[in-house]
Amino acid sequence: MPRVIWKGAISFGLVHVPVALYPASTESGIDFDWLDRRTMDPVGYKRVNKRTGKEIDRSDIVKGVKVEGADYVVLDDAEIRAAYPRTTQTIEIEAFVRAEEIPLTYLEKPYVLEPVGNST
Repeated sequence: MPRVIWKGAISFGLVHVPVALYPASTESGIDFDWLDRRTMDPVGYKRVNKRTGKEIDRSDIVKGVKVEGADYVVLDDAEIRAAYPRTTQTIEIEAFVRAEEIPLTYLEKPYVLEPVGNST
């Protein structure tokens, strides 16, 4: 069974419904690797340079995403935070639109929204 990825509420007018959001499909995302900033070599869990076998200091570890070939794109924490939207605990319904008005990019990943709390 899928795990809840967000809990909050849907509100419209005076109606406020607590809900839980579940992924309706599985997908693999970006997986950051730890890298030795000096050589871009992958670093193991115990902060060991995988090529040299030597332990490295935490300050020499950066986060990178592997791209085509053996190259890495290195991102700092501020760049990673900027890539994520601001989060809230409420989905405000402002208007209803026709299905054909929704760009297909918004339909790329499906979710299931389920009410939570007491049911009568």
